[in-house]
Amino acid sequence: MTTVDWLTFAGLIVLAYLIGSLSPSVFLGRALKGVDVRKVGSGNAGTTNAFRALGVKLGITVLVLDVLKGVVPVLIARLVLHDEHPIVCVLAAFATIIGHNYSIFLRGKGGKGVATGAGAAIALMPVLMAIVVGIFIVLVFGLRYISVASIVATTMFPVMAVVWGEPLAYIIGACVMAAAVLFAHRSNFRRLWRREEPRAKFPWNKRKEQAPTT
Repeated sequence: MTTVDWLTFAGLIVLAYLIGSLSPSVFLGRALKGVDVRKVGSGNAGTTNAFRALGVKLGITVLVLDVLKGVVPVLIARLVLHDEHPIVCVLAAFATIIGHNYSIFLRGKGGKGVATGAGAAIALMPVLMAIVVGIFIVLVFGLRYISVASIVATTMFPVMAVVWGEPLAYIIGACVMAAAVLFAHRSNFRRLWRREEPRAKFPWNKRKEQAPTT
């Protein structure tokens, strides 16, 4: 390894952290609705709270952007390194999740890393993540608990990486990313235990609630 190689590795990881630190939910909430998502709902600057605080349309926009935050830095790392250093790609994936959860632009605060972690994982293991994302979507619309869907999908990710026979670096990365995301959900675990976790409200749910009873 040369000095240039090590500087390249470090630069890719720092870039991943900075991209992860960008917060679409805070920016879009302030710019389009005059709402600071950190002062509404759970106070998290992530996708789940964006749905609660900003509505479904902006929530979906935040979801897409948070996923892209994970995809972009890992793809950049894979392209720059020509897939020759998988451990660096894994570190870049982890760095973007850390950036999302502990953003330098939000004074060390942020979201819980599910969408961004999913994006990073998609860039690393696209076929495997297509299955995990499918499970997440089914659970979100079936249960309407985004946190439950996130926890289940996150838990299944490293298990499926082992079953799928992914490289060891990717399996270790999957375990570390899953652990970070689950740790960030500790408050959700408490609310779920106390049956205080709010459900997501989709347009068709609101129509049912507003329908007159006979």
